[in-house]
Amino acid sequence: MDFPKFQRLVEERRGFRTMEDATASGEYFSDSCGDMYNFFLKVGPGAVIEDISYFTTGCGFGTATCSLVVDLVRGRTIDEAEALSTAEIEAALDGYPEKKKDYPQRAIEALHVAVADYRAKLAAGAIPDFAAMPAPQRAALSQAAVEPTPAAASNDEKVLIRLR
Repeated sequence: MDFPKFQRLVEERRGFRTMEDATASGEYFSDSCGDMYNFFLKVGPGAVIEDISYFTTGCGFGTATCSLVVDLVRGRTIDEAEALSTAEIEAALDGYPEKKKDYPQRAIEALHVAVADYRAKLAAGAIPDFAAMPAPQRAALSQAAVEPTPAAASNDEKVLIRLR
């Protein structure tokens, strides 16, 4: 395990925030330890995950794992995110201690619930099907999404927690 990377992930908590305007979200509760994992997805043109964040009540391993998922999934399509494997997460941290090997699966379960929420909303017509839009229309929507907003600036704030 890459302990310095683990420590950095816990301290920086990349992606640790709720998302007010999420396209979809998914929560998973681990009955083995009582941790809760919740992912928020902002999906845009091409069904690409433009933004992803999480909230967890978990320990450092839960936080580090969710941060890794954020790093691995941002910029992927919904289908690519759904295919994320525990092996990819484990490789991103150069392995997990034996007693913590179930953390990647917990995070993937929460991600799958968020993807299922996205697919259910899409099927119900509650959100637009960006993947099915003609390219010029998707490009126009994508360009509109790039315009900076004051609310977006506040989402970039970092929470730093030092481990001793």
